[in-house]
Amino acid sequence: MTQGVERGAGSSAPRSADVARLAGVSRKTVSRVLNNEPYVSDEARRRVLAAAEELGYRLNHAARALASGRTRSIGVVALGTAGYGTASLLVGIEQAVRDAGYALRVVNTPDGAPESIADAVEALLEQGVDGVVVSEPIVEGEVPLGVDVPVLFLGAPPAFAAARTLTVGVGAQQLARAATEHLLDLGHPTVHHLAGPRRWYATKDRIEGWRAALAARGAHEPPLLNGDWSAASGYAAGRELASDRSVTAVFAAGDEMAIGLIHGLREGGRRVPEDISVVGFDGNPVFAYVSPPLTTVRQPFEAASSEGIRLLLHAIENPDTELPPANDPPVELVVRGSTAPPPSLWPTPHATEQA
Repeated sequence: MTQGVERGAGSSAPRSADVARLAGVSRKTVSRVLNNEPYVSDEARRRVLAAAEELGYRLNHAARALASGRTRSIGVVALGTAGYGTASLLVGIEQAVRDAGYALRVVNTPDGAPESIADAVEALLEQGVDGVVVSEPIVEGEVPLGVDVPVLFLGAPPAFAAARTLTVGVGAQQLARAATEHLLDLGHPTVHHLAGPRRWYATKDRIEGWRAALAARGAHEPPLLNGDWSAASGYAAGRELASDRSVTAVFAAGDEMAIGLIHGLREGGRRVPEDISVVGFDGNPVFAYVSPPLTTVRQPFEAASSEGIRLLLHAIENPDTELPPANDPPVELVVRGSTAPPPSLWPTPHATEQA
């Protein structure tokens, strides 16, 4: 930049007119660029963004709200928990919202009850949000609420009426199916499943993926075990399964439950993966450093958040147009040391010596 900009005495914050002068464009062009509107050349866009960065210019969101009738803010309803999955999804939402130039407002619910969700949404609407994201995994029953802004449901079906509803998931059924198929591909005759709490939609999705994989291979479906996402519930399941010598593979619906499961199996005299293989679900990077390192399926939190916010912003900014097609989330299986072929397929010491 070679052209300087002078501002009046006593003026500390740069204005859009200052950006326009420095970039050598009109104020309308500055507005179009900073609002990410079309019909601006790449060169003009580059100059405006460079000028805005040089001047430290920030959009006056309050003035824009008055002019457009929008606050450029997104509200999120989330379960009040610090679990890895919930926290990772919120981080992805926050990044996607901030990248789009919107503000984020979050209200947590204590229990997922319909009245708690209704209260949370009402609190967000009172703040004038332009759209709502429901990242609430427990919704039971219809929420007695009507909302006049677009609503994005992450992983759960719509629970109340809204001006426009969108649903985007992390592909839990596909991920659960991939986890189960990995164990079947290793030669295990069937796969047991340690599921999450019955009230959660995520639990139902993972059960469906597990069942679909077994059915596709003609494998027997063992009885379900239910945990509560905690390592302690996994440990209890591990002690229970350790006494059943027919069990050779378990898919746990959460990484923490998988770690507890492995501990319980070991205390019950079963080795992992020599006797029993274990696959988790989430992709928590911490569990690459346990013994054995945990095989898991990684939830695409960032991709799902970005895709959901992309669709929600389209619904907000283009209310009279059709939504663009949604992109399917990626399926990523992370194979580590907690899975192996079943004991019946391990070479015997005698065969190993001869080889």
